[in-house]
Amino acid sequence: MSRILITGSNGFIGSYLARYLSADGDEIVNTYRHIPGNCRKSPNHFEVGEINGCTQWIYALKNVDVVVHLAARVHVMHETSTDPLTVFRQVNTEGTLNLARQASESGVKRFIYLSTIKVNGEQTDKLAFTADDNPNPQDPYAVSKYEAEQQLLELSKQTGMEVVIIRPPLVYGPGVKGNFRRLIKLVNKSVPLPLANIKNVRSLVSIENLCSFIKICLVHPQAAGEIFLVSDGYDLSTSELLINLAQAMGKKSFLFYIPDSTIKFLTTLLGRRSEYERLFGSLQVDIRKNYQVLNWKPEQSVQMALKNCV
Repeated sequence: MSRILITGSNGFIGSYLARYLSADGDEIVNTYRHIPGNCRKSPNHFEVGEINGCTQWIYALKNVDVVVHLAARVHVMHETSTDPLTVFRQVNTEGTLNLARQASESGVKRFIYLSTIKVNGEQTDKLAFTADDNPNPQDPYAVSKYEAEQQLLELSKQTGMEVVIIRPPLVYGPGVKGNFRRLIKLVNKSVPLPLANIKNVRSLVSIENLCSFIKICLVHPQAAGEIFLVSDGYDLSTSELLINLAQAMGKKSFLFYIPDSTIKFLTTLLGRRSEYERLFGSLQVDIRKNYQVLNWKPEQSVQMALKNCV
């Protein structure tokens, strides 16, 4: 049994991961910016306030073996800051390094950092992203996460604390929010969608498969010092995703064809070009390294994961 500190414990991934690891007997230390009102009283729940270069983690880190750092300032659709990179860095770069330093000083053996596939880039063309590709972060969020990765690896060299970096694509599962949740609602209402002939290729990862992968990264000796991409191992076009969602809900999908050039024009006109890129662009990841290094394969099929999600 390990004592594992999870940051962002009330988030989509953090709350699921805490339950997942607790079921195997690990002792979980949950940390929050602000403890939820419905959180049961426990000595393993800690409120740390805002995450930045000054956050104090020392009490939460007592006797912790592994840190899984999930908390972050995530990509936002409508940025209001005049200097978004600085704001992202305060949380994602400075906040991460501050936690890692205190973890090392507290005797933590391993630090697992959930980064983002956006460090590799925004889209793939003919070749899938691999963990060994040259990074190509293109927005402030991705830049801040990449800078955190680099500083963590340097800290590991200086202190000996093992670091594992995981870059997931879109994560889905029960309780998912954002665009994926909106797609589920549209399919559930049988809304006709002009997405019948999309030929893109997108990698996703279910929350179950992500937690399974994090679990092996907690203990596997060969994970130390490595960067991994993770997915379900089965990629879908947007059209196929919608059809599979409909099947998972016992619904009929209502997809019709409009030329993608028309949709591109309309979304650009409406200031929603980024949504077009997510619907029509490809983002594929190669996870063969996970099997070669850790002997890990996704445990849950896409079909079962989508059924659980809806």
